[in-house]
Amino acid sequence: MSGQRIYCIWLWLMLATVTVPAQHSRASSAASYLERGNAWMAKSEIERAIADYDLAIAFDPRYALAYYNRAVARQRKGDLAGAASDYDRAIELNPRYADAYINRGIVRCKLGEVDTGINDFSRAIEFNPRDAGAWNNRGKARGDRDDLAGAVADFDQAIKLDSRNNVVWINRCRAYYLQGKLDAALADCNQALKLDARNADAWNNRGLARQDKGDFDDALADFDHAITLDPQQAGFYSNRGRVWLMKVEPDHALDDLNRALAIDPKLSEAWSCRGVAWVAKQDFTRAMADFDEALRLNPRQAGAYCGRGLTRMAQGKLEEAEADVARCRELGGDLRSKVAALLREMKQRRAGR
Repeated sequence: MSGQRIYCIWLWLMLATVTVPAQHSRASSAASYLERGNAWMAKSEIERAIADYDLAIAFDPRYALAYYNRAVARQRKGDLAGAASDYDRAIELNPRYADAYINRGIVRCKLGEVDTGINDFSRAIEFNPRDAGAWNNRGKARGDRDDLAGAVADFDQAIKLDSRNNVVWINRCRAYYLQGKLDAALADCNQALKLDARNADAWNNRGLARQDKGDFDDALADFDHAITLDPQQAGFYSNRGRVWLMKVEPDHALDDLNRALAIDPKLSEAWSCRGVAWVAKQDFTRAMADFDEALRLNPRQAGAYCGRGLTRMAQGKLEEAEADVARCRELGGDLRSKVAALLREMKQRRAGR
């Protein structure tokens, strides 16, 4: 064998032995950075975690778990678009990645893409039908689309798979409440509170059901509990303020509604309820301003049209009131029939003068 041939064989062997460890080293480095990123996440050091996930991906661009973990970090940071992009890549690399579908569905729902979110949850269920979280999240999304029957069916399945998850009981309680099935809603919220008495949403949702059953004092007690547990939740104050209105105590209502709006000035329901409180105090100027703001924030809020219609009726502006009541009727406002009847009566009285 010639020296040149021996040299070529030797060189080939050397290159082969160098190449394999190099590939292994890159995979090992990617895993190491992923592990360190996870450690940073456990300490809520999100930026450092993302930096390490970046390095893991740089070493192994086909590392689906690194994209998934970086997506989770970006999601916690509030970078929903970045998270969605990373979930896209994780699913591209692993098309049966059920957890990635679930999390991408959550992100898409937060971005307002509810229908595509439902599709993601359905894919997750297809790949892992025993994942209660997928059923629960699809139920929430269906509820957002006013498919309450579909939502309840999904929550039923989630509860069958994990009956100890109080969040699912809370979600089904709310779905039942929106369906008007108040006793079923109360039963679910009671179960949720047995599992975790410190969940503010459970107290709030039970308060809503009790309010609609006319149990105003019990509803107030539930909203009190919810506020004690989470005093920065504007909706809880707004809900309690609504009960004070039902008890015809506008001053207490104003206290709660002012607090709600101080926390969240964009809460249209609180503006509308405060408008009703001003009507109760015969301050129609302030009432009109609040109804106008409620409708600026949410032009489809039936209650604000009803309230503004009532205010205009009290001011004698019957034609404008009629337009508001008609819009309230189009949007399905609960007061539409009573308001319409009162409006007709006032117009008849005026015509008879």
